[in-house]
Amino acid sequence: MRILVISDIHANLTALEAVLSQAADEWEYIWCLGDVVGYGPDPNACLDRLRELPHRCLLGNHDWAAIHGMDIRHFNEDARISLQWTQEKLRADNAEYLRSLSPMVVVADFTLAHGSPREPIWEYIMEPTVAACNFAHFETPYCLVGHTHMPLIFEHGATEDSAQPWALGSDSARFLRQQSASTHALNGSRLILNPGSVGQPRDANPAAAYALLDTETEHWQQRRATYDVHAVQERMRAHNLPERSVQRLTYGW
Repeated sequence: MRILVISDIHANLTALEAVLSQAADEWEYIWCLGDVVGYGPDPNACLDRLRELPHRCLLGNHDWAAIHGMDIRHFNEDARISLQWTQEKLRADNAEYLRSLSPMVVVADFTLAHGSPREPIWEYIMEPTVAACNFAHFETPYCLVGHTHMPLIFEHGATEDSAQPWALGSDSARFLRQQSASTHALNGSRLILNPGSVGQPRDANPAAAYALLDTETEHWQQRRATYDVHAVQERMRAHNLPERSVQRLTYGW
């Protein structure tokens, strides 16, 4: 099956539509790894768009907070302001949809978790030492995560290979550097893969990040889609959302 893997849309409909347009006819099903809402100006529109497509979605920490599942005091000030606004704007049917989601599921050879398999809601997998600890918390060959807003791949049981300078490693997991457009073969090694963020990238690239997964050919392809950042920023300002969150979209950070 050809799967469009997305995460951290964060209520950015313009970015989501850019991804769907660029990847049109290249996928049969969507896996969304959570945080459909939060930060951005289009929570209901993003949920409506996702719900009309064939998909499976996880519950992210911002999604959970938006339905009052957790205390928003756990978030930084900008996130809290956006979440309070989202709580006020979220329609009842979309809130009920979010309540139906789980932060972690297993589908065939893939474990899907918003943050990590060890702590599906909150933990960030951003470095090999954290990735190494998490391989013990899932049994499938592959685990897909979001939450960091950064495209990442970690390989289990690998040591640093001086012949491959693109890899940075530890004794039990290594980080495989990903380019804006690159393809990685799922060759049997246990992997943790992150497609990056659709709606609020944090890897110094403002373009929407996503991935295409082909479970038959066993390939993971990292992608980026440019979109009208200014239009999203104008909608955020119209709703008096935090200026720092507005500016982050310009720089992808």
